[in-house]
Amino acid sequence: MLLNSRDPVADRAFFRDVLGWPSVEDPASGGGWLIFETPPSELGVHPTDGDSTVMMHLMCDDLESTAAELAAKGVEVGPVAEREYGLVTTLTLPSGAVIGLYEPRHESPLASFRP
Repeated sequence: MLLNSRDPVADRAFFRDVLGWPSVEDPASGGGWLIFETPPSELGVHPTDGDSTVMMHLMCDDLESTAAELAAKGVEVGPVAEREYGLVTTLTLPSGAVIGLYEPRHESPLASFRP
């Protein structure tokens, strides 16, 4: 996964300090270039009539409490909505990029998210 950012320093700090993701620094790329360990992930392939896109959504097991915890840390959290597949919201990164956050209600290949 690669995130292109208008403010990589701030977005790296978000993943490191706010989400607490472990990282290593790539010394060949210069100081502060962090490579993050990401949580386990799923990939869904959805049909579209428009251009092909890639979206990033983080998963959690309790969206309401996770959103409240992130908001308390100063993260801009969007409104929570119910979808067929679960509860969803958005998170705004320091760079202004928006990613999704959702609590799945579907069967997951990840053991920790199986209903």
